[in-house]
Amino acid sequence: MSLRSPRVPRRISAHAPFGLARVVGASMEPTLHAGDALLVSYWRTPSPGSLVVARFPDGAVVVKRAVERRTTRTGGLGWWLLSDNPAAGVDSRHRGVIADADVRAVVLGRLWPHPASAGKTGRRPRRSWRRLLVSAMSRRRGL
Repeated sequence: MSLRSPRVPRRISAHAPFGLARVVGASMEPTLHAGDALLVSYWRTPSPGSLVVARFPDGAVVVKRAVERRTTRTGGLGWWLLSDNPAAGVDSRHRGVIADADVRAVVLGRLWPHPASAGKTGRRPRRSWRRLLVSAMSRRRGL
């Protein structure tokens, strides 16, 4: 997953609660595909089943599914992260538990390709990015 460089997700501003990320590779298919642009939240706490942006110990920044909480080798809490496509990519089966501090963001939704065009490509339609952003802001403000 990358946007500007192959390893660093892009924040909209230094203190912004949201950022952008781009999927690279096939490890999250069929949920996400290479080239998908994602809206991510840096302030949201992951829950089991969430898609997250995380940094692996080797420095790679990846999009994976947070499956469950586990204890790291140092005794701290972390996440067991898995690919949706186990035949492609690297995940916690190869790298182990990822510490909480290395889970950088939670994926809120896909911005591009536009969800309305998903049916033309054979992909299932997803929520509109505008509705997604409004609902995320409403939850943050407690509305």
